[in-house]
Amino acid sequence: MKPISISVLTVCGIDELPNHGTLGVTHVLSLIDPGSPALEAFQNYDSHHRITLNFHDIIEPLDGKVMPGPEHVAEVLQFGEELAASREARSDGHLLVHCHMGVSRSTAAMLTLLAQVHPGETEDRLFARLREIRPQAWPNSIMIGYADDLLGREGRLTAALRRHYGHRIKHDPEVADWMARLGRRREVEMAAD
Repeated sequence: MKPISISVLTVCGIDELPNHGTLGVTHVLSLIDPGSPALEAFQNYDSHHRITLNFHDIIEPLDGKVMPGPEHVAEVLQFGEELAASREARSDGHLLVHCHMGVSRSTAAMLTLLAQVHPGETEDRLFARLREIRPQAWPNSIMIGYADDLLGREGRLTAALRRHYGHRIKHDPEVADWMARLGRRREVEMAAD
């Protein structure tokens, strides 16, 4: 894939969106729950290209909730292809990826885009890049699993995710309790040294 000519990469939560309205955001990937109200913060943004994907931030099926599926991750990759295709029409860009809190869905999507743009980069380096962008990243494991398959990474993204979880817990032990309370105990148990 050719470079996407994006020099600024941002991940945030909904409550942080107003802080980015004057920062020249050119592309937005919104990952929000189905039925979420329109996000008024974008009314204060300059003209930008935005797509919205609607699914819940869950890792186990729950009644009335939409699980992340391979089709959602394929749409993230399609968004990446559109970024690459639009490169000739712009000199630079600022990509903002957000979900509700800027921790799980958005960081999984950003990691997916990084892996797409840098196919030769090691998976651990991709996660290090992600931590530089969003230190509190705890990517949704279901989404990373689909990205692993769709990008032909043969399990290496998932293995690196385990190490990333271990890194996060080592540097912020309270995150393990927080994730367990959110129904993400399986991801906490995935953590590796």
